Amino acid sequence: MMSHTVIDSPYGPLTLVADADGTLCGLYMAGQRHRPPEESFGPRDDGLPCFAEAQEQLTAYFAGELRQFTVELALKGTPFQRTVWHQLTRIPYGETRTYGQLADALGNPQASRAVGLANGRNPVGIIVPCHRVIGSDGSLTGYGGGLPRKRRLLDFERGTVLL
Repeated sequence: MMSHTVIDSPYGPLTLVADADGTLCGLYMAGQRHRPPEESFGPRDDGLPCFAEAQEQLTAYFAGELRQFTVELALKGTPFQRTVWHQLTRIPYGETRTYGQLADALGNPQASRAVGLANGRNPVGIIVPCHRVIGSDGSLTGYGGGLPRKRRLLDFERGTVLL
C-alpha cells in the first residue's frame, strides 16, 4: 500500500509518496503534468522515516547546503526510463545537459526523443534532477512542473536567484 505526505517548499506544496516498503517513490508538485491521481498516493502518513529524510534533504537543498541527494528511491518505470533517470542523477548541481547528450551517454545517440519522454515521466522531480535537461539549442524545454519552476530551479542552482 502506498502512503504520502505533503510538505511546504519554495515551489509550493510537494507531495511525497512512499511504496509499501516505506521507500520514497514519488515527489510531485502541485499542477504537475503526469501527476498521478491523488487517490493513488494512498493514505496520508506523516511519520514515515523516508519522508523525514526527504524533507530534511530538500530543506538543505533549498537552503543551498545540499547538492547531491542520498535518500533511497524506489523508481517505478520501464528499464529504459530507470536508466534515463539514473543518468539524470549524474548531472552535476548547477549544470545542464541536452537530451542528445543524455542519449549519447546512454550509448544511443538516436534516442534523444525517447530520453525526453522518459525525462518527462520522472516520478521524483528535484531529487532526480530532470530540470537540468535543456534543448539542443540551450533553450528551456518541457518540464512537468512548468517552465517558470524549471527556470527558477536552474537559476537557484547557478546562484543567480535566492529562494
